[in-house]
Amino acid sequence: MKHVVFYDAACPLCSNARRVIERLDWFKRIYWIPLQEIEKTEYKSFITQNRNVYDEIHMITSKGKVLKGFDTVRRVLTLLPISLPISLLLYLPFMDKIFSPLYMWISKNRYDWFGRYDSPKTQ
Repeated sequence: MKHVVFYDAACPLCSNARRVIERLDWFKRIYWIPLQEIEKTEYKSFITQNRNVYDEIHMITSKGKVLKGFDTVRRVLTLLPISLPISLLLYLPFMDKIFSPLYMWISKNRYDWFGRYDSPKTQ
């Protein structure tokens, strides 16, 4: 089973990050689902489970664990051979205390900085 990542396809930052990560995902371990199309998938109930899916990237690991925000980012980085060494540093003690707030700050300001697509970029 692949890891499933839910991303905001209306966000240029999110869409471009997905495209880059897809190119680096040499073993095709990540399956990407745009939030704007989640209703068409088997994961449609995921969005109704009181999750802030538009504020933080979410992931369901291949083992069924749900991650969000910075935890998703560092997990995704562990799946890419090229970023594995760097990602391991993100698991050091207190790294989440630094990078979780940084992630949330970027997430909250992404539309102001990068705009928003009129029609979501799902490809």
